[in-house]
Amino acid sequence: MAPTHTLTLPDALPEPRGHGLRLRSWDAGSDADAESWLRGFSDPEFQRWNTPLTLWTDLAGARTSLRARARDAGEGRSASFRITDARSGTTLGHVGVNEINPALKRARVGYWVLPEARGRGVATRALLLASRWAFAELGLHRLELDHALGHDVSCRVAERCGYAAEGTMRGAIFEAGRHDRFRDAHLHARLATDAEPPAPAEPA
Repeated sequence: MAPTHTLTLPDALPEPRGHGLRLRSWDAGSDADAESWLRGFSDPEFQRWNTPLTLWTDLAGARTSLRARARDAGEGRSASFRITDARSGTTLGHVGVNEINPALKRARVGYWVLPEARGRGVATRALLLASRWAFAELGLHRLELDHALGHDVSCRVAERCGYAAEGTMRGAIFEAGRHDRFRDAHLHARLATDAEPPAPAEPA
């Protein structure tokens, strides 16, 4: 009989801290969380580079999406974190460890930052924090990150976080706002055995 591989996440996700940030669980019952989630997905810059499987445009859709994320966490498929400022608690964006494959000890990571929080290294600091957590607490060996060709900002974040560029995947992701057309994506990856990059300086 083939061995089975399962991963059980805790009922309440931990709250990794560091680099001036605190990663917290999203709460579908919170008006503030649902509004931040909606703003992140509605942002034109997010929509330029990302096309979710389900295209929703209101708070009801945001709550449904957050509840689905919570179910995925409960079943060990993914972990979604709200990026917050460690001092003020202000929501800055999102970072997720997705498509967790316990058998291959592999997962995919993704992130976005709210418009008012950009230019402060939030994505880099959050990805470093989430990556460390995924390797140490989930026992993963490989984390993958992909982004649409031309998304140079995301490419730089990946490189700063030690995610080596591995090539171009042809027709790997949806075109902006379309489920019937595809575009190329860059693939980056980091292994648990890779050296951890130095942390960026925290903003004053």
